Amino acid sequence: MVIAAITEPFSLFQTWLAEAEAREPNDPNAMALATATSQGVPSVRMVLLKGADSRGFVFYTNFESRKGQELQANPAAALCFHWKSLRRQIRVEGPVQSVTAEEADTYFFSRPRGSRVGAWASQQSRPLTDRTELEGRVAEIEQRYPQDVPRPPYWSGFRLTPLVIEFWQDMPSRLHDRLIYKRDRESAPWTTLRLQP
Repeated sequence: MVIAAITEPFSLFQTWLAEAEAREPNDPNAMALATATSQGVPSVRMVLLKGADSRGFVFYTNFESRKGQELQANPAAALCFHWKSLRRQIRVEGPVQSVTAEEADTYFFSRPRGSRVGAWASQQSRPLTDRTELEGRVAEIEQRYPQDVPRPPYWSGFRLTPLVIEFWQDMPSRLHDRLIYKRDRESAPWTTLRLQP
């Protein structure tokens, strides 16, 4: 089915995400996140979408991780959602900025205790001698915080404000449907066009 163009992309994104949530067996909110160093050297990894609205797409991380450092040095990124069972993907590009402390706190305290402990215990992206080293840090943090586990100062989120969103739908004979939304700044109106497959 050809993608119907509407004036803004967010409601279409929410429709596709809801369909993925109903049909994808694991992590329908998983997305590939591409970042680059200040010299332009790229890297990509899978992360989980934790919020999406007209302001953008939110994910959380350790700011001392590789992706955290790259996003602080070069605050632009790209996302790709791929739902194999639906034969669809969405690509997103734009600048990133940190979420507010209040947003980060709200999400952090919604996480299970083990995940909150893990945010303190893991020195994300740094070398690990062996698994017992990590397990020892987990035990240390559990002792340090027997009740509430506070949010680490280096753990927060980013919001990607989209300037480009492309919807891709598989079609017969590899003549796929591609609908792209573009704008030159956050407050600008969207323009749409179809791309060759």
